[in-house]
Amino acid sequence: MRSALHPRTWVPTVVALLAAGTVWTLVARDNPYVLPRLSAVGAELAGDPGFYAANAATTLGEALLGLLVGAVAAFCLGVAVSESAVLRRAVMPLAVVLNVTPVVAVVPALIVAFGFGMTPKVVVTALIVFFPVLMNTTTGLRSVPRPVLQVFGTVAASRLDVLLRVRVPYALPYLFSALRVAFPLSLVGAVVAELLAAGATRGLGTVISVASSNSQLGTVWAAIACLALLGALLLLLVSTVERRVLGWHESQRPT
Repeated sequence: MRSALHPRTWVPTVVALLAAGTVWTLVARDNPYVLPRLSAVGAELAGDPGFYAANAATTLGEALLGLLVGAVAAFCLGVAVSESAVLRRAVMPLAVVLNVTPVVAVVPALIVAFGFGMTPKVVVTALIVFFPVLMNTTTGLRSVPRPVLQVFGTVAASRLDVLLRVRVPYALPYLFSALRVAFPLSLVGAVVAELLAAGATRGLGTVISVASSNSQLGTVWAAIACLALLGALLLLLVSTVERRVLGWHESQRPT
């Protein structure tokens, strides 16, 4: 808390925000059809906060559920492939193919298969967060130094003991690194699915789609501001949990 209140911690952020706001104001003043004024965006949010809060809750629910499904599946598969070289050689190429396939192209098929409810949004979000969590988990589980494994081998530790007592702790920094990427990506997945689901009625992606078709820039940027706030809060949550869980790790030492 004391370090967070120190000027060197928050002054650079405030200066950057003020600079960005100044640039935005200058651009919006001469190009009203490119960017709305910040006052217009603020007025839009203040005019109907319940509307934006309800749609933000819908998008956040889709994002978190998809994140949970994708991250848990990726972690379990990462554990499996780290324990089996044959499985790793069989699965990892398929995971790479899945990662390089544009998810946008898959959304229409998912909507046809599952309708306009939450399911296609959850599936899209899970697909987006799956690969970074899988790769980081696999790398972390296999990053244990050989001497450490040899020590556990001398005491006849089982593979489960090695996994729980050595591999998982070594993988935690990698896993949290993946989650710092996956949490914001989960919002991207949910919004992309909402944007492409023409029959959707709720969510910030739907708000952006409808407002942009009606040339309501204030509403579009108000929804984008809500998404930015959600992303920042999710990232703050991950960072806070990481500091609590990895207080012993050298990556959390103050610089």
